[in-house]
Amino acid sequence: MNTRRTHAAGVSGESLSHPHIRRAFRSTKLLVGCYVGLSALTLVAIILLRDRPEIVTDAVWVRTIVVVATSLLMASFVARTVRGHSRSYLRLRLASAVMVVAIAVIVALPGGFPLWLKIEQGVCGVLLTGVVVIVNGRRVRAVFGGR
Repeated sequence: MNTRRTHAAGVSGESLSHPHIRRAFRSTKLLVGCYVGLSALTLVAIILLRDRPEIVTDAVWVRTIVVVATSLLMASFVARTVRGHSRSYLRLRLASAVMVVAIAVIVALPGGFPLWLKIEQGVCGVLLTGVVVIVNGRRVRAVFGGR
């Protein structure tokens, strides 16, 4: 493979194949993959527990569906970022940071969601905080021309 090739978004293959960047991408894919998996398992759980209104409220349905959708979007952003797409990198940076803030609000505010969902969201927040730290790191930003 020619590592000097420039990808569609102008990021060089040489930059993308650097060991530090490959490690960062591998970690990001793992974290987002866990986020997708946990989100999907939560959706399965609420489907199975749908007849328990004290556990599965309307708010739980809405939040879980939104989280599954955003987790899949983030997975697509990661996949394209790894291939050198700078717009997907920007989307990944923004979406992960926004989701961490949204999760922090959900976990911190009293009421609204049952404790079990707040715990699940807390785990999602930890996973996404890892993504935020990695994709905003100096080396990864430098690959995509970030400051």
